[in-house]
Amino acid sequence: MEQDVAAARGAIDALERACAAVTGHFRDTVDSRRLRVDIARLREDLTLVVGVPPRPVHDPYRASFEAAAYDDGFDQAMDSPGRRVR
Repeated sequence: MEQDVAAARGAIDALERACAAVTGHFRDTVDSRRLRVDIARLREDLTLVVGVPPRPVHDPYRASFEAAAYDDGFDQAMDSPGRRVR
């Protein structure tokens, strides 16, 4: 499978180079921009078909992001009795 994916990525690269050569003869138009977007979409679609690489097992930021998801941003210490603004 890895060889097939590499071949597909190589074909997309070749298509991008060929289209860049053709669009170089024309000014920047909606159609030439659309062609570039279509090539980018091919790359993204291939990545989606193959699958996203798995997340690393050790993610030092994961716990802080999960805690932030349930945090409403209200600091309990702000309304403690006896707290004064200096």
